[in-house]
Amino acid sequence: MKKITITFLIGIVSFSVFAQKKWTLEEAVTHAIENNISIKQSELDLDLTEIQKDDAIGRFLPTLNGNASINSNTGANINPVTNSFENTTFTSFTTGFQSNVTLFDGLRNIRQLQRAKMQQIAAQYNLGQMKDDIALFVANSYLQILFEKENLKIIQDQIEVTKQQLDRTNELVDAGVVPRGDLLEIKSTLANDEQRIVRAENQISIALIGLAQTLLIKDYENFDIVDADYDLPVSTILDQPISDVIQKAKETRFEIKIASQNLDIAQKDLQIARGAYYPTISAFAGYNTRWTDNDFFNRDFITQLYENDGTFFGAQLQVPIFNGLGVRNNVKRSKINIERANFQKEQAELDLESNVYQAYTDAQGALKAYEAGIVAEEAQEQAYEYSKERFEVGIINSFEFSQALLRYENAQSEAIRAKYDYIFKLKLLELYFGISLY
Repeated sequence: MKKITITFLIGIVSFSVFAQKKWTLEEAVTHAIENNISIKQSELDLDLTEIQKDDAIGRFLPTLNGNASINSNTGANINPVTNSFENTTFTSFTTGFQSNVTLFDGLRNIRQLQRAKMQQIAAQYNLGQMKDDIALFVANSYLQILFEKENLKIIQDQIEVTKQQLDRTNELVDAGVVPRGDLLEIKSTLANDEQRIVRAENQISIALIGLAQTLLIKDYENFDIVDADYDLPVSTILDQPISDVIQKAKETRFEIKIASQNLDIAQKDLQIARGAYYPTISAFAGYNTRWTDNDFFNRDFITQLYENDGTFFGAQLQVPIFNGLGVRNNVKRSKINIERANFQKEQAELDLESNVYQAYTDAQGALKAYEAGIVAEEAQEQAYEYSKERFEVGIINSFEFSQALLRYENAQSEAIRAKYDYIFKLKLLELYFGISLY
């Protein structure tokens, strides 16, 4: 009983520790890459290519098959032991094995193995691209949550300011400095801010659930991330000429590697298709033996099998002469697929170039928007402080003060939004430059 109690308590403590865990961005990305279903499916695709490579290797190996049959014959039938017709009833048994090996098939076996290795590389590239996509998606979701949390803090801080102004307005109303309508205006502003807090908290909850689902975490209620204040990352990538970024992307991005690999596979398929024009040479060897209950010498089962055995071996040449245009049409299809793969590679390069241009421009614009947002925030803060001083001495009314407070709050929110937007777009640009998120 004591052991069960201790185990139960350990379980509770373990669950409590897990429930209180807050995820960093690095942990979230790593967990997603290890557990995401799409990535697991890509890993299965990679496992299949290993099997396909084993299949290709297996085509070089000789086959070995055994056989056995037992027959009951009535009437005129060939006795497998005497190899003559016998018009009687007898039972016979034959067994043996045969091995075949392909010596030459137009180099198709060699090229099938080469193709299987190419497919394995292509699957690795597909897996890498899937990991990049998932990491980018997780980073975007994570940064969105951080924005929502910081935005909530702004609203909460402004509520505290509004509460202080409510107390101050009460004093001014009692002193007859400002009308009672200003007090009602402040109360209305406070009520609106409290509603905004509820909406902001709901936005955070929804964003957290979305990220938890991406990470395949079921405990939505206890899932949370570290409330880190991410500073602007130091990066020199925007100092690079955009041509260098594009060139680096073409060298490192999986989109181009996949397209190039698919082109190589299409060219290998053409070689395989042409191999069917050539003759196939194969060799075979085998062993067989037989028994019958109608044996002339009345030998027992084991003795017959031992004395009636034989071996055989030989070679076979198969020359393709006419096959309904099948080989020629396969070659034509392979040539068309090469052209298609060429176009797909060319399109992939154009798409990548366009995406890099877009990412580069977006990152530059996001940085400028953030810098402008900081300037606007500082200006609105000064305007707010000035309005606050004027409100406290009764120069402006509560509505004008609330508007100044709202403009300051909006400027803060916009600066934070611009910061996380820039961080994400910079990460995207770095990804194109070959800097991994994980």
